[in-house]
Amino acid sequence: MDMVQVQCNQVESGTVKAHSKRTGNGFSRKCAALVKEQRAHNYILRRCATMLLCWYIQGDD
Repeated sequence: MDMVQVQCNQVESGTVKAHSKRTGNGFSRKCAALVKEQRAHNYILRRCATMLLCWYIQGDD
């Protein structure tokens, strides 16, 4: 009887671990997507700032 309970507990804990891995994987994907979006946003801002600065410097001539 004890052996059956141990096996059941192992199976249950395995499903919990699999579920938590899926949840963690989804969280990782969301974080990766957010980082990628922020990187793109920062790239665009940096390009715009550089372009405006170049126009400002050329206007002083």
